[in-house]
Order: sequence, then structure tokens, then C-alpha cells
Amino acid sequence: MTQITDLEALSIYKGCSFWSWFSWSSMSWKYLQEAERKLLAYVKSSYRTRYVNLGPVVEQEDKIWTLEVNTDKRETPIVLLHGFAAGIGLWCMNIDQISNNCRPVYAMDLLGFGRSSRPQFSKDPEQVEVQYVNAIEKWRSEIKLDKFILLGHSFGGYLATAYSIQHPERVHHLILADPWGFPEENKDIKNKIPWWAKGIFYALKSLNPLWPVRFAGPYGQWLVTNLRSDVLKKYEPVLGEQSIVVGEYIFQCNSQRATGESAFISLVTGFGWAKNPMIKRLEYLDKRVPITFIYGKNTWMDKSVGEIVKKERANSFVHIEVNIEVL
Repeated sequence: MTQITDLEALSIYKGCSFWSWFSWSSMSWKYLQEAERKLLAYVKSSYRTRYVNLGPVVEQEDKIWTLEVNTDKRETPIVLLHGFAAGIGLWCMNIDQISNNCRPVYAMDLLGFGRSSRPQFSKDPEQVEVQYVNAIEKWRSEIKLDKFILLGHSFGGYLATAYSIQHPERVHHLILADPWGFPEENKDIKNKIPWWAKGIFYALKSLNPLWPVRFAGPYGQWLVTNLRSDVLKKYEPVLGEQSIVVGEYIFQCNSQRATGESAFISLVTGFGWAKNPMIKRLEYLDKRVPITFIYGKNTWMDKSVGEIVKKERANSFVHIEVNIEVL
């Protein structure tokens, strides 16, 4: 595992949050590093983590924190994009199965999240999307990947699709796990959305959704652990009592400068819908790119999206898996 110095951390997390004068916040990157280490300890495959320097993409010196597994293997690589408010540590239960000891696996902390740089994104939604796509493409170039399977979860699914539209020649297969941002606004679905999600999206109307976590300081972990106990339970089969580390990790991921949240907010309208829904843009995705939709058994995403896409891309490969245990 790559360790970073205090000086390196300051350069990555520069300007982190109004609350950085609190000691718990200024040291948060160290706690994040430790929480990530605890989660990745459950990965049996040999791996390494490192920063990939992008240079000027959003700001002058952007860096993406990257996990790499089986880089010497010759199977088609797979790249993992996490969801909103997450990071590479939350893939700890998936990495071994995905790699199967024969496939290269890469996971990144998206810019503005986890241990990656926290640049100030544009406030224009179209430009934010361009910035994320350019960052992923620059990362690919630096890693020297030619073609790969791209798997995105939730917000990561939205960005994976945006990338695939712009760079279809790089995408061997697009896999979307509970993807956010696809359907057009549907007020009938509002009643199906769980209470915790409603709370987040109501907060989006005026503030970054995770501001209470940062405001609560060292008690923010308690908020995460108790408000999202459903997430922690998904890790119990592997982590057991140590699943509490998941709450610690999510808290530390989101106690820094909230530039990723701000970027996400710029893409949202109304009650958590995408301003520019992907369902209207898939016609621009190369028909040769295969797509697989994966929906968890307790998802609050609209499962009908997969069927709509399958119908509209009748001459392309579109596969749908439902009732899967998606993290």
C-alpha cells in the first residue's frame, strides 16, 4: 500500500473545508487512510494503491487515487467507478470475485471524492460532465489501458455512460449497477424512494447533502452508521462486527472539502433527477458497445430503464440482471 506524507496530503486536500481549523477535520485524511486500510485488508488478492497524476484537468495538479489488482494478467481489464459519497474501499467485497485471479482490476476514487484531489468544478452541469469524462480519459491514458470493461455503480454508472458515449472505442463492455441519472422525472416514483434518500435530496435544494456529517464533527460517524445502517448490514457477511468500519470510512470520505458533492448537485434537478437524463442520450452511444444493467433486490432506482434501453437498442447487446445483491 502506498503511504503519503503530511506534505503530500496537504497538496491533495488543499483548502479542505471551512471546518478544517477543527483538529478532527485537519487530521481526517489520516483517519481516511486507516479506514481504507482496514477495509482493503479483506481483499485476498495482491494489490497496490497509488496516485495517478493527471496534470491540469479541472485544476492545475489533479490526482486520482487508484487501486490496481492483477496488472500482469492478460484478460480484458475492468475499471470500477464508485457511487456518490463513496470510494475504492467500498469495493472490498467485490474485488476478489471480479478479478478471479485472472483479470486486471482498477478502481479509482473519482475526483472530488475519497482520497483523490478535491478541485473546484464548474457550476455548469454540461461542463461538470465534460470535466469528469476528461479526468477518466486522462487517467486511462496515464494507466496505459487500451480497451476495458467499464463498471459504474449509481453516480458512477452515470459517469461511465457519459464516458462511453465520448470514447466508445475504449469500452469493451459497459456494466451499470443501479445506475443513477437515467430516467426522466417521474413524480409517481417519489413514494417509492426510501426516507433516507428523500432526506438527502431535500437537503440538495439548498445545501450540500452531507453537510450535517461535516458539521457534526467527530459525531458524524455516528450519523452515518445509524442513518445508513442498511449499507453496513450488506458488509456483515464478510466483515462481521467490523462492518462498523464501513461507517467510519464513509464518514472520513465525506469530511473533507465537498467539491464532489457540489459537482453532483449541479447535475441534479427537482427530487434527485438528472438535469440531462441518460435515457435521452443513449442513442448517441455506439451500437457496438454491449450494455449490462444490474439492479439490486432492494434498489430504489427505476428498473424499467433497462427494459426501455433493451427495446430501443434492439440490434445491440443489452442484458439485464435483477434482484442481485448490489453494494
